[in-house]
Amino acid sequence: MEKYGLAIDVGTSGTRMHAVDLESNKIISTAITMRHPVPGANVMDHLTFCIEVDRGLAHRLLIDTSNRLMKLLDIDLKKVERVAICGNPIQLSIYQDMEVRDLAFAMPNALRSRGVELQKRDAAVLNAADIGLELPDKVELYIPPAIRHEIGADALAMMYKTNLLDRKENVLVTDYGTNAEMALKVGDEIYTGSAAAGPAIEGQSIKAGMLAAPGAISDVDAFMDWKCTVLDDAILAQEGDTVNPNTGTVVTESTMHGKAIGITGTGVIAAIAEGLSNGLIKMPHINTIDGKLHLQDGVILTEHDIVEASKTFGAMRAGHFTLLEHAGLKFEELDIMYMSGASGTYVDAHKAQRVGLLPPSCGQIFQYGNTSLALALDLVRNPGLLDNLQTLANSIRANHVMFATDKVFETVFIQELAYWTEGMPMEMYNMMLGLQDIQPLPDKVKDAQVTRTVLRDIPDLGYKGLRVLRDIGIFMEGSFEGCIGCGKCVDDCPENAITMTPMDDRYEMRIASDLCNGTACLRCERICPEKVFKVKELQKNILK
Repeated sequence: MEKYGLAIDVGTSGTRMHAVDLESNKIISTAITMRHPVPGANVMDHLTFCIEVDRGLAHRLLIDTSNRLMKLLDIDLKKVERVAICGNPIQLSIYQDMEVRDLAFAMPNALRSRGVELQKRDAAVLNAADIGLELPDKVELYIPPAIRHEIGADALAMMYKTNLLDRKENVLVTDYGTNAEMALKVGDEIYTGSAAAGPAIEGQSIKAGMLAAPGAISDVDAFMDWKCTVLDDAILAQEGDTVNPNTGTVVTESTMHGKAIGITGTGVIAAIAEGLSNGLIKMPHINTIDGKLHLQDGVILTEHDIVEASKTFGAMRAGHFTLLEHAGLKFEELDIMYMSGASGTYVDAHKAQRVGLLPPSCGQIFQYGNTSLALALDLVRNPGLLDNLQTLANSIRANHVMFATDKVFETVFIQELAYWTEGMPMEMYNMMLGLQDIQPLPDKVKDAQVTRTVLRDIPDLGYKGLRVLRDIGIFMEGSFEGCIGCGKCVDDCPENAITMTPMDDRYEMRIASDLCNGTACLRCERICPEKVFKVKELQKNILK
């Protein structure tokens, strides 16, 4: 009799899901989304939506997304016996419809004044149907533990799957995503943090940006002209066209000609690294004829894209700096770097070093895939692993650094912004750090040995292959008294999430939740000349 399992990674920028044959333990198929259904481009936006708008709606959106993904897997869902899920604390809490306010306020007094209690996020086994998954009754949902309430199951997955805990050297591991989890192991001590790297690392908030999916430009190599690399239908990197970056003119066509539809965060990183090296970029400007970098099939990068990406570079380097400083470790004493997540898989590690996404001094770099999905896969194949994971989580002596309130992070990030957006010389950068007794950034990048352990962030798509769910979330609809129908909100939306329809006596607004950048943006409200546009007042119950 056929028996199936589902492994799910609920990420900040999208959901990935495997169908697994529980008899053979083989992956059957894979389904992914290109976006998150809740408005916002990072976990804090999602958290704010839960607190200020509707936590129950956020939960229903995630569950609806999972239900729709399951139907793409081409299996008999009546024969599913168990499900395992992994993700960061905010995403897993939303998925379970748990209290999330304890993740929003760091100080005990702030929690007490709001009547909020810290939630236990230990390993759990739930009835999948009870939280809304359209599966047979008594199907069990396995949820791995957080290490502490700030250090989630995704961080545990990152440490577990890279064997960080077994290494004797000084090791740094980072999950390259919107909510960049990182951990530094020095001796028996582990220092952890989470940098709000921003959506650019996943290709979002970029004009032509997209997640790692078929048709995405994932790398660029610059010679006289620029050679693109494009992901094929199996999400494998293939040689793309060679183009003139000034004009986009095709110099050499490839088998991927006409197949590029956007660019991933790794492609953005590569283009900036190459542009800086050959003088086409002098931050924050692009020195081409029209101030744009032209890639394959009409995909371009703008100066706005470059600035957005540089914020990611700054946040990541500030996070690495902060962990090293708290551990009392010099850059030169860091031996090994592990990279996980989609960006950590597809990015050229040497190019990433050149823009500050990796410390310049590590001699060995290992690139892993999606460790969160990999742990969910391990767990659905072997549910007994859950107890071992809880024991492991209890044993980890982690010193968590809250970057949002940390002085080292603040100091370094300010210098990063000046370096990237104002052209601050590195000598001045290091001098300013020295005034705060922070070590300087080494001026030379070590020629590290790079090992790719997987070809793509999801190593095995299964024999039935990959399906992509593109339309998720809801439409938020309504009208505003006093709206004059000028359309400025529509024109100024960076993600083209808003449409406006004239009615007999009003203008009807519609916002796609998966495209909306949420509370971190609200450009629609600020641009409104009549100051009547209020996102919170829109109805939010129309499924796409």
